[in-house]
Amino acid sequence: MVWDTLVRTDRPALIRLSRLLLILTLVYNVAEGFIAIGSGIVAGSVALVGFGLDSFIEVFAAGVLLWSFAEIVSGEEAHEGTARRAEAAIGVTFFALAAYMTAQSLFVLTGGDQPEGSPVGIGLAVASLLIMPVLGLSKRTCARRLGVPALEAESVETIICAYLSFTLLVGLALNAAVGLSWADPAAALAMVPYVLKEGWEAWRGEEEQGTVAA
Repeated sequence: MVWDTLVRTDRPALIRLSRLLLILTLVYNVAEGFIAIGSGIVAGSVALVGFGLDSFIEVFAAGVLLWSFAEIVSGEEAHEGTARRAEAAIGVTFFALAAYMTAQSLFVLTGGDQPEGSPVGIGLAVASLLIMPVLGLSKRTCARRLGVPALEAESVETIICAYLSFTLLVGLALNAAVGLSWADPAAALAMVPYVLKEGWEAWRGEEEQGTVAA
């Protein structure tokens, strides 16, 4: 099993694997973000646009972590102030995303422009639903083996993306299959609590992680 292999891997190999997983996360989320936002604009889908914006937030989070990864795994503390400010900035972007998704969804539900079907969006949601759990669980296993809370927190964002993919898929599929146009903004609203949770945890930083781990 892949998880058993990760558990038996030595520290230098885990560090290299973690860096590779972060790079893969960056590459996939950039592609995911452009496709989601582009197809969302074409279809008028607030859920797809919100999903795409969340992808770029994950790109930012993974990029910040990748930039300082060598210092993090070395145990040096000089980077902590910068990392904390970056986490707070990520939290603010999540709050802004939640506000956009809520306002736009309510606009659609109360009689605004209705979204069209999006086969591209459905295909993207299926792909992300298959890929994100593997990336997220692999990073979480590496994080726990290395003792790097920041990497574990970032892995949780990736795992949550899998849930968002499922929510998005349900909304888009219902709209395409039976013409339930309200399913798209409803799916977007269903994502909001998880977006807010990610934002709150990023804003508060890693204080709670230490409490949970204890």
